[in-house]
Amino acid sequence: MRTSPRDLDFITRQPFAHRGLHGAKGVPENSRAAFERAIAAGHGIELDVRLTADKDAVVFHDAELPRLVNAGGRIADLTVGELGAFCLAGTDEPIRTLREVLSEIGGRTPTLVEVKSPGRRGHGSLCRAVRRALEGANGWTAVMSFDPRIVHWFREHSPQTVRGLVVSKEGRGNAGPRGWLSRNLAVRAARPHFIACDVKALPFGFAERQRRKGRPVLTWTVRNDEERARAT
Repeated sequence: MRTSPRDLDFITRQPFAHRGLHGAKGVPENSRAAFERAIAAGHGIELDVRLTADKDAVVFHDAELPRLVNAGGRIADLTVGELGAFCLAGTDEPIRTLREVLSEIGGRTPTLVEVKSPGRRGHGSLCRAVRRALEGANGWTAVMSFDPRIVHWFREHSPQTVRGLVVSKEGRGNAGPRGWLSRNLAVRAARPHFIACDVKALPFGFAERQRRKGRPVLTWTVRNDEERARAT
């Protein structure tokens, strides 16, 4: 697994397709088709992972199924086997584990794994599942999360893995002095190799200060020319 913090060029070498290059008919987010389209376009891949009931990491953005699967239920309450019986909307593609997806990507393009917070408990189990998947992967990979506990876990238990902190000005606890304090405490605890910042927050003094300290700054999600110019 080539994920050395001494070489972060792969983080900024090319655009990353957020949840894959999805949106076309029959190409839902975090799907095989979305990832193949991203590779064909010369993009890196950003994907999301959640913890299952049997302590594995599956590639899925939401905590619950209904938006992308014609079924109810929570990812955390179902096993890999149970989730594999569901197909992503408009496809015959099942929900897959991170290990399966990384094996299919096969190192053909850099991959960012956003580790979704499981809440108060379970982040250690999720981090261990992600680490197991990364250990068998080829190519440039990195993890990132809004949850500083997750980034800190990788600092402590998998220091060779490139890790990033995802930040925003929006949402509860992210604005004003409280947000300033929480972001700075998170950086101090997690020591991320890079920052991923909401494009709607730019320009952002926090991101600029991190860039001056030598941390690459990524931004998400760029959907139009105005946002592309802001990101640039």
